[in-house]
Amino acid sequence: MTGLRCLGVVVLWCAAVPVFAQQAGSISSTPSVDKATDASTDYLIAPEDVLDVSVWKEDGLKKEVLVRPDGGIVFPLVGEVQTAGKTAQQVQAEITDRLRKFIADPVVSVSVQKVAGNRIYVIGRVNKPGEYVAGRYVDVLQILSMAGGLTPFAAENDIKVLRKENGKDTVYRFRYSDVKKGAGLDQNILLKGGDTVVVP
Repeated sequence: MTGLRCLGVVVLWCAAVPVFAQQAGSISSTPSVDKATDASTDYLIAPEDVLDVSVWKEDGLKKEVLVRPDGGIVFPLVGEVQTAGKTAQQVQAEITDRLRKFIADPVVSVSVQKVAGNRIYVIGRVNKPGEYVAGRYVDVLQILSMAGGLTPFAAENDIKVLRKENGKDTVYRFRYSDVKKGAGLDQNILLKGGDTVVVP
């Protein structure tokens, strides 16, 4: 009787193996969904950045352009395009719209080849003061880390971020001791190109 039971178990197991194998195959063949987003899609173009602009199947409409200090570029057929403060996708949409007067259904590609305009300055009592070109958006805590951290005599609760926007100067205060304790995290703002972080 025991032998018959064992034989029955073996038969059932053999019958189940193809089913399990088929299920496993269906699971492994399902493409995974990458939910990560590309931060560069939110990057705002700045003067001195280099853009690569091209139109599919139009060899004469492929150009690498430097964003001028006033934020503009020039592209064939389109003329002047203001790019500073816009994403690559926004510039792409604008160029596509303007090219429709000359080309039916233009397929335009705009990408940031070189990030050079996102310059942040750190001065005062840090280990490595200077100018930093950030290839992505950074906050105050991150730029202080890039600058080698504070020196022993730094006034960590009197740090300031100086920003000039539309001709006006704005000062943001940053209390380092609060933020490193997990308090006052709203002070840890994202920095913009041209910001100066002062550590007295």
